[in-house]
Amino acid sequence: MKQSNPEKPVRTKTAEDLGHALGLSAAETGEMEFRSELTCELIRIIHDGTLTHAEIAKKAGTSRTRVTAIANGNTQGISTDLLIRVLSATGHKVELRVRKAVA
Repeated sequence: MKQSNPEKPVRTKTAEDLGHALGLSAAETGEMEFRSELTCELIRIIHDGTLTHAEIAKKAGTSRTRVTAIANGNTQGISTDLLIRVLSATGHKVELRVRKAVA
């Protein structure tokens, strides 16, 4: 008799599916989705831009190490506020759009 593998990978297609698979609340899932989209845009902007990590860091009031971490997609321990400050330091701003979540 073949046993199931408890370590079997789970595949998800949406942030909502991922949040559910991780056992996150709707609020935690929303935050994860927002931070993920913001981080992906920051990575693109930092890599495509003309400013050095040190220049961005100085304008954002943070360290070059933190800007490099963000550029590499490592935002663990970095606040959403800092992500927005780094975005502003690159000459960009966030546009807020609020919509009703799908039930």
